[in-house]
Amino acid sequence: MKAIFLFVIALMMAYPAFADSGVRIVVPARDIARGDTIAESDLSYVFVEPSNVMSGTATSMDALIGMQTRRVLRAGESVRNDDVRHPILVSKGSTVTMTFEVPGVQLTATGKAMSEGGLGENVTVLNPVSFRQITAIVTGQGTVKAEAGMGATVSPRMASITRRTPVVVTSN
Repeated sequence: MKAIFLFVIALMMAYPAFADSGVRIVVPARDIARGDTIAESDLSYVFVEPSNVMSGTATSMDALIGMQTRRVLRAGESVRNDDVRHPILVSKGSTVTMTFEVPGVQLTATGKAMSEGGLGENVTVLNPVSFRQITAIVTGQGTVKAEAGMGATVSPRMASITRRTPVVVTSN
C-alpha cells in the first residue's frame, strides 16, 4: 500500500513536466530593427496557450534565420511569417539583367527594376527601349528571369530591340 501511495505522489509531482504547456513559438530575444537580417542569436522559443496563437505565427527558427524584417520586431512578442522577407537583391530603380528562355534560345538584356524583391519574389521590370513592363522572378543580386505567361513574350519586335539594347542570344 505504501508503494502505491509513493507512486501516486511521484506521478502528481511529475505531472507538470508532462502536462500540455501550450504551443512553442519563436520570439525575438531583443528588439530587431526594420530591415535587419535575423540571426539565430536574435531568437528564442516560448510556450503560449494555443488560443493565443494567431494564424501564420512562426514556430521554427529555421523559417526566420537569414530573413530580413519588414517591421520592428519587439522582444518577447510573436513573429508572423509575413513580418519577414527574403533579403532584397533587386532594388527599385536599379539596372537588372533580364533573361528569357524558350527551348533552343536564351535572351539576355538589361532593364530597370520598377519594384524591389528578394530571391524567388516577383518584380516588375521596365524595358528601357520599348517601355513595356514585364513581371520577372528574382534569381540573384541584380538578375531576374522572365518566364512565358508572366507578361514576357518573344515577338518580331525583338529584332528592333536588339539593335538598341545589348541582347545576348545563345542556343541550347
